[in-house]
Amino acid sequence: MNLSLIDTHAHLQHPRYAEDLEAVLERAAEAHVTSVIVPGTQVSDSESAVLLAERHDGGPCRLYAAVGIHPTEALNVSQGDLDKLRALARSPHVVAIGEIGLDYYWPRVEDRKWPCPSPEVQRGAFKAQLALAAELDLPVIIHDREAHEDVYRILVAWKAAHPRAKGTLHAYAAGPDMLSAFLELGFSIGLDGPLTYKKASRLQEVAAKAPLDRILLETDAPYLTPSPHRGKRNEPSYLWLVAEALARIRTTSIAEIAANTTLNASLLFGL
Repeated sequence: MNLSLIDTHAHLQHPRYAEDLEAVLERAAEAHVTSVIVPGTQVSDSESAVLLAERHDGGPCRLYAAVGIHPTEALNVSQGDLDKLRALARSPHVVAIGEIGLDYYWPRVEDRKWPCPSPEVQRGAFKAQLALAAELDLPVIIHDREAHEDVYRILVAWKAAHPRAKGTLHAYAAGPDMLSAFLELGFSIGLDGPLTYKKASRLQEVAAKAPLDRILLETDAPYLTPSPHRGKRNEPSYLWLVAEALARIRTTSIAEIAANTTLNASLLFGL
């Protein structure tokens, strides 16, 4: 059986891939990872994501782009920035607005070496980019770190105003308690490397409970590397480790996981 996977979140424009991106993509193709979505975190690396997608339009591992400003990069988001994202998002290679959302972890870290926007500033940037996604009829890729209730509240209001709106919660971390609430909004959840960790019992509970038609697989490369490669640079070829973990948790076949998650990604992002 010819199985394939789609990695719905990998930062392949990251400098850690500058020297060997082609080899990374060759390994992905050899592992039957047929498509990868490259999300933006700033205007500049959103531009880089689009360029990568243009250069790898087709072939055994095709790249797509998402454009957006990550909450920890949203210190001074201007109308000009939003206009640049709008222009980038009109590329046929762009399939989502992201990575956008809220991150309440970093503002509390006192010894961080860089300025981080306050929760209030993050919320403004998040809402502005949600509005852009609705305007362009694109799904969103949501970053939610220790901000679950505020993310949910903002998404409820967004969905009420834009019933067609849809998206995924990247690296889902809101636990089993909030799972049904996000699912009722019509959102999917992204599962990645931590699903393979021995102590990730809450995430594994989520993976067992979530409907299979709402699950996406992602690496978040170069971060969140799955076991047994934890501590090394992550890459899309490792996505099968996440798929295998999900199959074990759900006591089903890797073929069922591959077929369903690939279909889910294709439908959500129009691949």
